[in-house]
Amino acid sequence: MASKPFSKKGITLFGVVAIFILLAGLTVGCAPAEPEQVMEGATLAIEHFSVIEGTTWSGAHDRAGKRIAEKSEDVDYVFREEVGPDLTVPYAEEMIADGANIVVGNAEFMGMPLIEIADKYPEVYFGSIIASDLSTKRNFIRLFPRQYQALYLEGLVAGALTETGNIGIVSAFPSVQVIRRQNGFILGIQDAADLLGKDVNIYVKYVGDWYLPAEERDIAETLVTQYDVDVLTQQTDSGSPLDVATEQGIWFVGKDMDIVGFYGWSDTDTVAISFDTRWEVLYEHMLKEYLAGEENPVTVLYLGMNDSMVLADGTEVPTVDIMNDNKVGVEAISPAALPLIPAEIVDLVEKRRDEMIAGSWDPFTVHAFISNGTGLELEGTPIP
Repeated sequence: MASKPFSKKGITLFGVVAIFILLAGLTVGCAPAEPEQVMEGATLAIEHFSVIEGTTWSGAHDRAGKRIAEKSEDVDYVFREEVGPDLTVPYAEEMIADGANIVVGNAEFMGMPLIEIADKYPEVYFGSIIASDLSTKRNFIRLFPRQYQALYLEGLVAGALTETGNIGIVSAFPSVQVIRRQNGFILGIQDAADLLGKDVNIYVKYVGDWYLPAEERDIAETLVTQYDVDVLTQQTDSGSPLDVATEQGIWFVGKDMDIVGFYGWSDTDTVAISFDTRWEVLYEHMLKEYLAGEENPVTVLYLGMNDSMVLADGTEVPTVDIMNDNKVGVEAISPAALPLIPAEIVDLVEKRRDEMIAGSWDPFTVHAFISNGTGLELEGTPIP
């Protein structure tokens, strides 16, 4: 796969990376009307595009469903795995017939068919993850967390850790969702490079889909052996890139879940830091509106670090956060990596995390971007 360079402020970026912040300042949609009735209970149904076991994406959604059910005695969680777009509607109707009230597709490509039956089931809330399409209906809700906020913090750590000056990303394909997350990571690397006076190359290579373990491994190995990458991360869903990082003895930056603390896939000698996604914060928002009898729910949910939920055990968790080996905040930085990271970077990670939890800072509103993603300041092209 060919790589094209892009230079800005001490960083050379290789690969197809466009700047998309379509949703960074997005506010949620429809103003709610007064609820007419209060529901006594609900069943949350999640359609997972992949298997759950061995994945961070569907694994995080499955954990969210379980946490929702654990917290509320009158709420049940049901699911289907390996749901392709041809099965989205049949499985949804099957679960609705069995009592499902909220049905969500956990990937856009297989969640969007739910919009076709939203009118047929007006009392049911439907939902789909946002990738690039923002279509909604009164009872068809779109949702995504501001994962780029945690990825920015990961980028600060990655930029400080690299000794070769080469960081690799095994990526899925260039959608808004993918590029937005990558750009959060890249901005963190950029700020670390500027602060430390380093030159950093970022290599992005796409496998073409979310879950292709063999292809992900091939690209990860290529990034290490041909591009001298010593910090590796991914925007795909298998454990193959982590396996390669472990085998090659380089640092890995995790995504979607605390892969050390929850899955035990590796240890902190390999995983420098990860982030954890709490989809339950978004699902609880949908659930509360449904149980309140809201006929016009918010149709775009884009929650971030300043949104949170209290779990059944009393723990309050933000929508996303850096997390590693069951530790959060700067304590999530690997004990093996921490001595290698300058104090000013650790302090900046802590400061920016606190600010994002407070809702007073965001990497996409602080950094100016060119909206067409070329990195060139073109006449007549507004900077969002």
